[in-house]
Amino acid sequence: MNSDWCLGLFLVLALASPGYSKCPEEGEMCFPSGDYALCERDQESYSTGVRVTDLIYCDSMFCEPEAFQHDYIVRFHDQTPYQNKWKRARIGERATLHDVCVRRNGMPVTRECKLKDQRAVWESTDQWAPVVCLRSFREPTISKDLNSLHDAVLEGRKRTNDSQGRREVSASMRNMFRERDRTFLPADVHITSQMLGTLTQQDKDAAVSVDLVSVCREIMSCDRRVLRLSAQLNATNSLLSQFENYLDALPEQMVPKDRCRKVVAKPTSDETETATTGVETYNFSDVGVQALITGNISVFFANPECDGITGIAIFSAPAEDRKTSASGFWYRFLRFSEDLDKIKGESDLETAAFLPENLWRKVTGRGASYLIFKVYAHDALFVETSLQRSRRPRSKIISISIPGWGGNLPLPLPFLLRNENLRDPDASSSSSGSGCGFWNYRTWATEGVNTSSSSDLLNDPIIECHTNHLTQFAFLVGGSYRTNDLGEEVLITPLNEKVLDIISIVGCSLSLLGILGIFLTAALFKSWRSQASTKVLLHLCLAMSLQMVLFVFLNTDDISETLVENRDNVRCVVLGAALQYSILVLFSWMLIIAFLQFQRYVTVIGIERPRRYILKAAIVAWSLPLVPTLLSALIDPKSYIPTDAQLSTDTGICYPSGYSLIFGVVLPVTMITVSNLVIFVYVFYSISHSLSQSVHKSERKMVVKQIKLSIMLFFLLGLTWIFGLFAFMRAGVAFSYLFCITATMQGFVMFVYFVLLDSANRRLWMGLICPTKMKLDVQKRTAELQSMTTSSTNFTSRSQH
Repeated sequence: MNSDWCLGLFLVLALASPGYSKCPEEGEMCFPSGDYALCERDQESYSTGVRVTDLIYCDSMFCEPEAFQHDYIVRFHDQTPYQNKWKRARIGERATLHDVCVRRNGMPVTRECKLKDQRAVWESTDQWAPVVCLRSFREPTISKDLNSLHDAVLEGRKRTNDSQGRREVSASMRNMFRERDRTFLPADVHITSQMLGTLTQQDKDAAVSVDLVSVCREIMSCDRRVLRLSAQLNATNSLLSQFENYLDALPEQMVPKDRCRKVVAKPTSDETETATTGVETYNFSDVGVQALITGNISVFFANPECDGITGIAIFSAPAEDRKTSASGFWYRFLRFSEDLDKIKGESDLETAAFLPENLWRKVTGRGASYLIFKVYAHDALFVETSLQRSRRPRSKIISISIPGWGGNLPLPLPFLLRNENLRDPDASSSSSGSGCGFWNYRTWATEGVNTSSSSDLLNDPIIECHTNHLTQFAFLVGGSYRTNDLGEEVLITPLNEKVLDIISIVGCSLSLLGILGIFLTAALFKSWRSQASTKVLLHLCLAMSLQMVLFVFLNTDDISETLVENRDNVRCVVLGAALQYSILVLFSWMLIIAFLQFQRYVTVIGIERPRRYILKAAIVAWSLPLVPTLLSALIDPKSYIPTDAQLSTDTGICYPSGYSLIFGVVLPVTMITVSNLVIFVYVFYSISHSLSQSVHKSERKMVVKQIKLSIMLFFLLGLTWIFGLFAFMRAGVAFSYLFCITATMQGFVMFVYFVLLDSANRRLWMGLICPTKMKLDVQKRTAELQSMTTSSTNFTSRSQH
């Protein structure tokens, strides 16, 4: 009887027996790879030697999307709450958020998917500090596009389970990295490693190999700070491992046995393909080799059965038997019959590796068929997280793989590396600790790798090495190498931050020029500066110029950071208190001017000004702000010191914060602003009512006069700070723009109104510039300035008379 038929009958009877019942889904247990292992209830009878603790419940292989609340930075101190969600993640993976959430150093906000009680669970966020991040930045990056592509793959909108879908995904990723003038962030490296991990879970496709090489080439060219930061998330190691594993699964497609000794129709990629991908492709499948070559990384697939090629040699100059590449190096294939000493003696050798015949025969006897060699031009992807290192690579890095091979080699495998320390000496290098080594995905190690004996490795041009295992290898130079801690390195800035900086600087500069014009006018023309109204205006301008000089020149974020680093807290408090005091003095004079304007336009009965009222007003305006300033500085001086977070984001200056800010600045400013707003409404109504009844001037002149006076009052009374209060309450970035545009232009607007648009002052200037054309008229001045210092009656009463 056929044994297969018997086995089938046995299974049918077993399934039909009353004792059998299907395993419930919640009880199914899988291997970490996702393959079904056993049913939970049958684990006691499972006797294959696999530990049940190594298994995972099949319905809990992933951490599923979960809502997460955080804040986005939209400008300097403005944050807006946002409801985001974590992406689906495998166990051991650090998931990112669905919508881009990147810190100032370019690092993504991540959350680990952990294994607990054989189920996938999210890392707890209970002890996390409030998360504040960026979604829009001033720098041009690929982060949004790359994150959207990753979302589309995870959510099934982009397919990776068929060849066409995989090619579209890899091509999209390659095109993003190939864009010019883009800034790469650690977040991009992390997401790319996750994308490669997703592709690795599917069937391997040779058509995407060029795109993967292109992406890694671009990443190897990015800022070293980016790679060092991304290494904190293990992104560089993950990317390197996924890249190596993916390509190691492709030799059967790249150099199949049925193409040996057959004519190749298209041996090289054309210029258009190379320009698109940045990768040169060379098809030598007739001799069992296919190459993907770039300046940063090159991959050689070899099938020794075709022509006995078991290695590769890279050179820095041409020779008769060498093939050329557009990436600036030359190469030739090595056969298992090559002589190691002869290769070592070849001129301009950079690196070489091959399997001698005896070694190749032994590995083929155990099922090996293909070889893959990857040559890395430098160590960009091999990032150590330790700040202190005892050795570092000083050669090209060569990776050697035998698909399907596990464990140590039966015989040592030789490889050669050029000593770059001889070509470009390192003052910190030392013979002690130097030699051949390998990357263990944490650091450079030497176990299982031997270096040929030499009296002085640092002076040998070519280093001969032998290894009994396979991975990535390099020549390591000993020494003491310390890497600076990047800390909170700032790589990106909020989109609006630089714009607001420019607006503030331009506005303050124009205001300072306007104030200078007012002071110059007062200095040149005694008839104008002797007026009491002008004295009030000059006090206001002095307070305004003090505030702007402190803000623009003396109390900047750079100066504040220097003071904090030098622990000069006293000076920081003094600067912060001075800025606080200047703002309060400015608002005190605004309140005084608002009161004078109220008397002019609203008061019905004429008011007799007290003697020396300007002196008394000055004493109040310049001394009263000392009270909240001194109280804040004496009670809580630490509130003036910017925090580390503010300094790291270039938003910290010496200025009160917390309760000192609220009670020492915001409260008095708000009270004065509200009072001035009420006065403005009364004055505006009085002007409108009076002008509407006037019969002495045309309607057009009345409207123009009303508009001009309203604009002047709006700036003169500091009502532009209403926008600042709304911005402080995070009402939206639009108020930040309005505040920066209007508040910084206050001095310039006053110059235009009181000097340029004032007919009396224009005559004074014209008389000074062109004395022959005009006579000075020192008696005439504007009605607005006269009324600020003389006894007045209600404007409405005067207009009715």
